[in-house]
Amino acid sequence: SSAPALERPQVVSHVQQSLSYTVFDCKWVPRSARLLCLGSAARGTGVVQLYELRAARLELLREIEKPKPIKCGTFGATSLQQRYLATGDFDGNLNIWNLEAPEIPVYSVKGHKEIINSIDGVGGLGIGEGAPEIVTGSRDGTVKVWDPRQKDTPVANMEPVQGESKRDCWTVAFGNAYNQEERVVCAGYDNGDIKLFDLKTMSLRWETNIKNGVCSVEFDRKDINMNKLVATSLEGKFHVFDMRTQHPTKGFASVSEKAQKSTIWQVRHLPQNRDIFMTSGGSGSLHLWKYEYPAQRSKKDSEGAEMGVAGSLSLLQNVTLSTQPISSLDWSPDKKGLCVCGAFDQTVRVLIVTKLNKI
Repeated sequence: SSAPALERPQVVSHVQQSLSYTVFDCKWVPRSARLLCLGSAARGTGVVQLYELRAARLELLREIEKPKPIKCGTFGATSLQQRYLATGDFDGNLNIWNLEAPEIPVYSVKGHKEIINSIDGVGGLGIGEGAPEIVTGSRDGTVKVWDPRQKDTPVANMEPVQGESKRDCWTVAFGNAYNQEERVVCAGYDNGDIKLFDLKTMSLRWETNIKNGVCSVEFDRKDINMNKLVATSLEGKFHVFDMRTQHPTKGFASVSEKAQKSTIWQVRHLPQNRDIFMTSGGSGSLHLWKYEYPAQRSKKDSEGAEMGVAGSLSLLQNVTLSTQPISSLDWSPDKKGLCVCGAFDQTVRVLIVTKLNKI
C-alpha cells in the first residue's frame, strides 16, 4: 500500500559539494551543524575534511591529511563532551582523533593485517549502557572489539577457526546494548555469511547466509533489546530480520525486498523513528522504506517453540542523485530528516527528507 503522493516524504538535495578526492564515509558531528568526509587523495594519502552547514552551503573548516587512505569512521564510542572520531584505514590501523588537535591520534593500534572495511562504536554519546567500545571488520577475515581504555589488545577477536577459509568482512554493527552486560556484534561477509556474536558469552549466537556479499548491516537501534536488523547485498536485495524472537533451529524470521538491480551499499535507520530506513545504491539512488509489524510478532510452532513472524515493507520514496554509487550515508542524530551522503562521483550531498512526521 503506497501513501498518496502528497503525503509521501520528498528527498530534496539541499547542498552539493564537489570533492577533489574519493570519499568513502561521511558522518555528522553530534550536536552540531558540522559533518566530516573521509577518504583517499589521488596520491594515496588519507583525507579528513570538516565542513559546517551554513544556510545553503558547506563551508570547509579544516582539512587534515594522513599517511593512509581512510575507509570508515564512527563517533559511537565517544562522549558528547569529547566527540572523538575513530577511523579505520587501508593499512589496518584503528585511530582515534581529537578533531580540535588532529595531528597525533589519542589512541592508535595496528588492528588488522589488511584494510579495515567497516567500523562501529557503542557506549558513547550518552546512548546505551556499558563500556565505550569500537568494532572493526577487515579483509583479513577477523572482527575485533576494542576498548580505547585498553591499549594494543582487542577485548574480543572473532576469527575463522582452524581450517576454515577466511572471508572478507565488509560490514560490522553493534546491537543489544540495553544494559551493562549485554552486547552483540553483527558481521557480514563477502560470501553472504551473516554472523551474530554474543559478547557477553563470547560465542557465536546465530549465523545465516543470504547467498550474496553482505555490504551493510545495521540494527534499528544499538541500545535496546534487539528488535530488527537490516542486511543489504551485492545484488540489489536486502533482508529485514525480526530479532525479537530466536527460534532454536529456524533462527530469526525475515522479509526480503529487491530494491534495484545494483549493489545496495548502505542502510541507515532514521534516528527518530526506528521503523524508517534508507538504502543507498550502486545506481546512485536512495530508497526510503518503512517497516510494518505484523498483527502478532511471534507464534508457536508444532513443537510449542516460539518463532518470529516477519512484517512487510513499503517504499516511501526513491530518488536518483548520481551516476555513480552512493557509498556512504548518515542521518543527523539531532535534526530529523537531515542526511548526508557521499558518492563515487566525488560529491558530498546534504539532503532534507520532508514529511517524516506524517508517516
